[in-house]
Amino acid sequence: MFDQVSIIGCGLIGSSIFKGLKKVGSIKKIITFDKDKTVTEIIKKEKLSDEIFNSAGEAVKNSDLIIIATPISSFENVLNSIKDNLKTGSILTDTCSVKIGVNKIFKKINLKNSICIPGHPVAGTESSGPKAGIADLFQNRWTILTPNKNVDEKALKKVSNFWESIGSKVKIMLDEDHDKILSFTSHLPHAVAYNIVQTSMSNDEETKEDIIRYSAGGLRDFTRIAASDPIMWRDIFIDNSALIIKAIDKFIKNLDEFKKAISEKDSKKLLEIFEKSKEFRKSIIKAGQDTDKPSFGRK
Repeated sequence: MFDQVSIIGCGLIGSSIFKGLKKVGSIKKIITFDKDKTVTEIIKKEKLSDEIFNSAGEAVKNSDLIIIATPISSFENVLNSIKDNLKTGSILTDTCSVKIGVNKIFKKINLKNSICIPGHPVAGTESSGPKAGIADLFQNRWTILTPNKNVDEKALKKVSNFWESIGSKVKIMLDEDHDKILSFTSHLPHAVAYNIVQTSMSNDEETKEDIIRYSAGGLRDFTRIAASDPIMWRDIFIDNSALIIKAIDKFIKNLDEFKKAISEKDSKKLLEIFEKSKEFRKSIIKAGQDTDKPSFGRK
C-alpha cells in the first residue's frame, strides 16, 4: 500500500490512525509530528512514532502518504511548511470535518507534484490529545473522501484502501454535499449541545449544583458532546458557518412549533413529533450507525 506515512498532528484522530496502522501492520514506517512540544513528549513516551523530526517539513520527506490531522485554522500553515519537501507523486489527505474550505486551500497552494485527496473520518470521542487514541476508532465508521473531478483514480483507490485497512467504510462525495450533510448530522447537534449546557449553567449556583447532581441520561449525553475539543469546534463553526446557520434556522422553526404544541397542550401534534422521532431513531439503528443497546452501546 504505502511504504512510509507521515501523520501531521497527533491528537485523538492522528494517534488513533497510528495505533490502527500498527495493529494491522500494513505500513513499513510511520512518522508522527506535532508542533506542541508537550504532545511531542507524549509521542515519545507512548511510542506513537517510528521516527520523530523537529519540523513538519522534515517529517514528510520520502513519505508516500501525508495525513494532516490538525484543526482547519492551521491547515494552510501546515501545507506551506511542507510543500517544498514533498516527494514527487506523494499523496496528501486530511481529517478535517469541513471539506469546502480544505479544497479551497489545496487549490490555492497548488501542489503540482503531489496529489491532494481531502478526507474526513466520521469518527471520534469527546476526548482529545495523543493519549486518547484508539486503534479501533474507525472500525465500521465512515470515511468520506471529496476529491476533485480530475483526481488520479489509482491514488484515490490507494487512499480508499488505506482507510479500509483500519476498519473504515469509504464514501466518495462532493465537498458541498459533505458539508451540508455534516451540518445536520454533526455540527447542529454540537450547537444544540453547547446551548443546552449554557442554559443549564445559567441558573443560580444552588440550582446548578442540583442539575449536575441529578443529571439524567439526556443531559449527560449532551454534556459529553459539548466536551469535545474547543479549538476544533470553533474552527468548524466558523468555516461552515453559512450551512450551520441554515440548519440552526430550521431547528429554531421546529422548536417554535414544538413550543406552540406544548403551550396549546396539543396532544395530537406532540405524539406526531415523538412517533416520527422514534421511527428516525430506528432508521439510524437499521443503517448500522448505532445499536439498540442501553446507553447507546457504550461500555
